Amino acid sequence: MKSPTAARVCPPEPSSAFSRSFSEQRLREAGETARAAAEEARVAAEEARHAAIGAVQATADTLNATFENMKIVEEMRRTLRDIRLVNKLDSN
Repeated sequence: MKSPTAARVCPPEPSSAFSRSFSEQRLREAGETARAAAEEARVAAEEARHAAIGAVQATADTLNATFENMKIVEEMRRTLRDIRLVNKLDSN
C-alpha cells in the first residue's frame, strides 16, 4: 500500500507564475522610473553647468572692466604727478 503523502504531488501554484510576472513588471516599471529620474538629473546638471559657465563669463567680464578702469586711473595718477612735477619746477 502506498503512503497517503506519496500519492499527493502538489502542482505549482497558479499564483506563482502571476507573482513572477507581476514582480517582473514592477521591476521594469522601477527601472523605467529610475531611467526617467536619471535623465531629469542629467538635464538639471546640464542646466546648472550652463549657469555656472555664464557666471564665470560674467565674472571674467567684470574683472576685465575693472582692470581697464584701473589702467585709466593709473594713467590719470601719472598725469597728475607729471603736472605737479612741472608746477614744482616752475615755482623754483
